[in-house]
Amino acid sequence: MNTYQKAGGFAALAHAFAYLAGIAIAVTLVFPVLEGSGSGYFELVKNKQWLLHGWILLCCWGSAISVIVMALSLYYQLKNGASFLVQTATVFGIIWAGLIIASANLMLNDFRMIAQLYAKDPSIAASAWTILEAVENGIVSGNELVGSLWVSLLSVAALRSNKLPKALNYLGVSLGIVGLCTLTPDILLFPGAAFAFGIGMIIWSIGLGIILLKMMPVSVAS
Repeated sequence: MNTYQKAGGFAALAHAFAYLAGIAIAVTLVFPVLEGSGSGYFELVKNKQWLLHGWILLCCWGSAISVIVMALSLYYQLKNGASFLVQTATVFGIIWAGLIIASANLMLNDFRMIAQLYAKDPSIAASAWTILEAVENGIVSGNELVGSLWVSLLSVAALRSNKLPKALNYLGVSLGIVGLCTLTPDILLFPGAAFAFGIGMIIWSIGLGIILLKMMPVSVAS
């Protein structure tokens, strides 16, 4: 197995793990605190920054790093069959990873700043949180446009080159459509698009990882 293919397989599984671990931490340790009281978020930021930092580093930085490795690996896997599509998809993959990192770094800085503001004046902290959350979501969390373009273009390229199973590629194209739906207002189309995209990415990443680790090595020309 060539190095690119093996790295891509492990990165895909790591990407799914980052999603799953992020969801598990959120559901078991973060959301219950947030739902407990109106000031739950501020108390969490004040008293458990280590938890929030670990959560963001794992699910965001872990996801971003794995996307970079996946994007480069898949570029080498598919470039001979649909060069332009793969090049375009790779650019979107790297951009997506950069946006995830930017959002993560902003959140890490915001935790510290919100904790300091909350200690001085809870009302100011609440106003600042509303603004900062809007910026964070605007960078990457509010919609999945860039990620959906990456996975859908890759899937079309894989369909054209016959390098990956068609079922996985059709799933990727479907994910691209679901990701685009996150751009629409909730009242117009598919309110759960962001959640569906995340779950779909877990399934797609696990499938891709298993396939890359099991399939015959692809000869890579430099």
